[in-house]
Amino acid sequence: MFNYTFHWRPAIQALPQMLGGAVVTLQIAVISMIIGILIGVVLAVMSGSSSKILRGIAGTWIEIARNTPALFQIYMAYFGLGQFGIHLDSFVALLSGIAFNNAGYLAETFRGGLRAVPATQVRAARSLGFGPISAFRLIVLPQMFRAVFYPMTNQMVWAILMTSLGVVVGLNSDLTGVTQELNVKTFRTFEYFAIAAVLYYLIAKAVTLGARAFAYRLFRY
Repeated sequence: MFNYTFHWRPAIQALPQMLGGAVVTLQIAVISMIIGILIGVVLAVMSGSSSKILRGIAGTWIEIARNTPALFQIYMAYFGLGQFGIHLDSFVALLSGIAFNNAGYLAETFRGGLRAVPATQVRAARSLGFGPISAFRLIVLPQMFRAVFYPMTNQMVWAILMTSLGVVVGLNSDLTGVTQELNVKTFRTFEYFAIAAVLYYLIAKAVTLGARAFAYRLFRY
């Protein structure tokens, strides 16, 4: 028979600690997203390369990132690299795993975005005296990012939620890690994790609304 008595006071008193964990969660998501974008652009360019080796490297990264669980990728960063003498702490391992996953998904998104940019744009830029790198950086990339803005927003939300996997490699400074430690001390599982779920929702919603406001300025012309 269900005989659980709710006690919200300890959970509410622990809210400052959980908010501190939420800040760490957001830091991991933002940094992993930046790394993912940088690597994703490189992988997208490599995917369209005439070199079989470059296409193979990009294809392998994308296939592993998109077709294996994110938990596996984080485990490999934390436990797998240790077999080769590379020991990462839980924060860096989580960051590396999420960045790896982000890069794989974003590479495919960027590849579609690059195809959305008309080839005539590049030819026009070259006719105006732009070099290949300048044309790509100043003409192609801005249009690509504009085309893939909303998928990037979705990936950012996904990165925020993926940070909760850090608890399996011993990270105790993010929102889930802080919540789990509080739960172990008090056994008020529902109360703490209910508040953590609300905080995750609010973070994700803030990112979505912020992106929507930015998109209004980006796409109004």
